[in-house]
Amino acid sequence: MASSSSVNHMLHPLHHRTLLIPKLPSVLKCHRFRSSFRYQSSRVRTASALVATESETITQPQDSGEVELFACPVCFEPLIRKGPPGFNLPAIYRSGFKCVKCNKSYSSKNIYLDLTLIAGAKEYVEAQPSRTELFRSPVVSFLYERGWRQNFNLRGFPGPDEEFNMAREYFKPAEGGTLVDISCGSGLFSRKFAKSGTYSKVVALDFSENMLRQTYDYIKADDTILSSNLALVRADVSRLPFPSGSIDAVHAGAALHCWPSPSNAIAEINRVLQSGGVFVGTTFLRSTSSTPAILRPFDRRIAGNYNYLTEEEIEDLVKSCGFTNYTCKVQQAFIMFSAQKP
Repeated sequence: MASSSSVNHMLHPLHHRTLLIPKLPSVLKCHRFRSSFRYQSSRVRTASALVATESETITQPQDSGEVELFACPVCFEPLIRKGPPGFNLPAIYRSGFKCVKCNKSYSSKNIYLDLTLIAGAKEYVEAQPSRTELFRSPVVSFLYERGWRQNFNLRGFPGPDEEFNMAREYFKPAEGGTLVDISCGSGLFSRKFAKSGTYSKVVALDFSENMLRQTYDYIKADDTILSSNLALVRADVSRLPFPSGSIDAVHAGAALHCWPSPSNAIAEINRVLQSGGVFVGTTFLRSTSSTPAILRPFDRRIAGNYNYLTEEEIEDLVKSCGFTNYTCKVQQAFIMFSAQKP
């Protein structure tokens, strides 16, 4: 167990987010923080269609094979599920999944469904970047909602409730559809999305085993979430275990700067979203439009192991990965951005 001094050190926001950002006005060049917005008409599937699909799934007899939302991370073929029907934690926990093409099996014996490429590997262990390993720590997972996340407001984050409301506005075209909360951490927003009842399915997805265990600890304390249409999945953001064009909405809160390759991750998000699907993310900015040009060359050195980007870089990255209708809101070092798949 870490000493109290080391824990306090980890809780300090600059230990987690070392940024060179001068004192800024509360709102920058993107949309005003509370401005209203609407997407162009979307082709996201309707809620009624999803309800009909789920109804058909539930009528399947127990232990019969059925095509799942989940796909094999090796070949992206939809997995066959054996076990009780229903999209919720108890049903998925008691189910087995198999790829008929790769003949590889997956299970949720560890509370979450492990859909990483090396799920089930006995000898091979893959080295991860230090920022990835940090969030696999049980100490960081435990502290994330007990002080760590609260410090984000020092950098301009408006707080989980306001961030959730902002994201829901962006996700209006996807209401009634399937939402994936990528890099969900301890499930702070996954639980909010599931509890809202706005989406037919919510997938809390993270690479960290301990973050998913912490998510489950929070969920099991609330019966209304435990029985909701929510799944816990371990997966790599650059190899998402879903068929192409199968997801309506993707959320990634305070995540992009932690990804080993943001371009690979956002391209993969584009692949799994269906036409008209919505991607919403938040992150820390490395610098902003008001940062003096003379200071910008030093930003990357201070960013350290994290991929902190500028407003312009994020927009360029998202558009380069095939998204349209890009929009963003900025407050100090906080940015929430959104885009649609054409």
